[in-house]
This record gives sequence, structure tokens and C-alpha cells, in this order.
Amino acid sequence: MKARAYAAFTVNALQTRLTYRHTIWAGAFGDLVFIFARIAIWVSVYGAAGAASAANGVTLPEMITYSLLAGPLLYWDYSRLLADVGTAIRSGDVAVYLLKPLHYPAYLAASHLGHFLFELAASTVPVAVIILLVFGLQPPASLFHGLAFLAYWPLSFMILFTLATLLGLAAFWLMTVQSLDWFFNAIMTLLSGGMVPLWFFPGWLAAIAGHLPFAWISYYPAAVYLGKLEPGQTLLYFGIGLVWLAVLLASLAWLWSRARDRLIVQGG
Repeated sequence: MKARAYAAFTVNALQTRLTYRHTIWAGAFGDLVFIFARIAIWVSVYGAAGAASAANGVTLPEMITYSLLAGPLLYWDYSRLLADVGTAIRSGDVAVYLLKPLHYPAYLAASHLGHFLFELAASTVPVAVIILLVFGLQPPASLFHGLAFLAYWPLSFMILFTLATLLGLAAFWLMTVQSLDWFFNAIMTLLSGGMVPLWFFPGWLAAIAGHLPFAWISYYPAAVYLGKLEPGQTLLYFGIGLVWLAVLLASLAWLWSRARDRLIVQGG
């Protein structure tokens, strides 16, 4: 029964987004401008040598593909999640979920899976088609790496969701998530590899960032797709990512239990 309820939350989020169709074009256009700007930066970095050049063993076509994978495809809009949690806490609506046989973090996961699927279909896929036609995209390095990427993708989603929800629940103590959103975005930009891959980092910083959970959000899935990790490394880092996810989920369960005890209903 609960599984069906959570599936209904996913469908409801999809239907809600479809209600506001005018936002589809705005979102797709924003993603397109963003990805074109990132590609323009890498074209400039690689300079006149263009596609034939390679920096740290990475070619320009690979960087164009990386920009799409590590950007719109994997780096979904977690700010919406933070805003939803912050609003529910300030208004007191979060108390409603304590009266239902549902788990609030699980409800958030189901709901924002719906938002993610909508953005994937309405924005990311059209943008990917345009990038493919204009610049071209690299296929997976091998069948193994393509299948491994499909396994890393949900792992990436769950790690980003769990980190964002942990941050959102901090609003039970701070009563706001706006400053946390800015802070988290800065950390993500630096450490996830979403903007600059870890293979361009200084050695010491790459070693640190490569063992933090943020790297499993953008860097490792995209690196696996491009074949920058050997099969053994791919499996090893997938296992480490699962350990990180288990630690984060346990932390989320503990923080939610503490947050319920501190629940202060404000307003209506």
C-alpha cells in the first residue's frame, strides 16, 4: 500500500509540472544556454588545436560529452527540494506528514523523482539532441561502461537527494534554507566535478575530492561513461559509492528522528 502511495506522489509531481507548460520552454532554454556557455569555455581552453588536442588524455569531444553528462543529465534541480522543505517547515505543513503512515524523506524522494523525470523528458533530452546535432556526442567507451553508467545514474540521484535532504532538514534548527542553498551550491560546484572534472584538479585536491560523496554525483558517472575508469576501478568505486549512500541514508534517518522531536509548528 505504501509503495503505491509513493508512486502516486511521483505521478502527481509529473502532472503538476505538466500543468505549467509555459515553464517547459523556459527551463529547456535555460539549460541550453548553460550548456552552450560551458562548451564555449572548453572550446576556448583547448584553443586552436581543437578536437585533435588532448589535455590530461581528454579530448575536446569528450569534454563536450562530459559537460552534458555532468551538467543537465546528472545535476538535477535540488534547490526545488530545499525550497519545498523550507516552506513546509516555516508554514508548519510538515506536521501533517507526522499524522500519516508515511515517511517524510521517502515522500520527498518520490515527489522529486517525478520532478527529475519531467525535467529529463522536457528539458534534458531536447537539449542533448541539439548538442548532438551541433557538436556531436561521444558514445560510451564500451558496452560495459555504458551499462555501468546506467548503474551509476540512480546512485548519483540518490546521493544528491540524500545530501540535499540532510541540508533541508537543518531548517528545523535554522528555520531557513536560503543561506544553506548558496553554501551547498558552492560546495557542489567545486567538489562534484560538475563544472571542472577531477582530472584537471591538483593532485592533492583530486585525491580528497575523489573520496567525498560529491564526486559520485557528477564526476564518477561521467568518467565511467567516457571510459576513464578501468572495469576494476569502475566496480570498486561503485561499491564505495554504495557505502557512502548507506552512511548518508543512516544519517538522514537519524536526523529526521531528531527533527521530529524539535518540530515547532508556525503559522496555520
